Amino acid sequence: MADKDFHLEIVTPDRALYVGEVVSVVAPGAEGSFGVLANHAPMIAALGLGELKLKEPSGHERAMVLQGGFFEVSHNKAIVLADGGEWQEEIDLPRAEKAFARAQERIMGNLPGIDRDRARVAYEKAKMRVKVAKSRAGR
Repeated sequence: MADKDFHLEIVTPDRALYVGEVVSVVAPGAEGSFGVLANHAPMIAALGLGELKLKEPSGHERAMVLQGGFFEVSHNKAIVLADGGEWQEEIDLPRAEKAFARAQERIMGNLPGIDRDRARVAYEKAKMRVKVAKSRAGR
């Protein structure tokens, strides 16, 4: 491991999404995005729904939709305990766009029996999935 790298683990209840060395991470904090580089001061932060980006030592960059959780940095190691996550390349854009349209209809329509809070969360999640999927290869 070079001085500019640090160890990162991204784990959800279902699977380990990433285990390896990185140069940088930008994460969606509950109060706004933040970045982490090697030798970062120890910290714990709450995560919100958003895009997490990482850069590997090879220069390869990856992005994912992250759905809340916690981010801890200590001793040149970062651990992300996420409620959910999905790599950019795993997102099926047409399916994500359909889910976004459905969520938008639920919010716009004043249909009886719709849980507005749940509909709003589904809308934000679908919107983020579309955004991250479209950012791949400049779509």
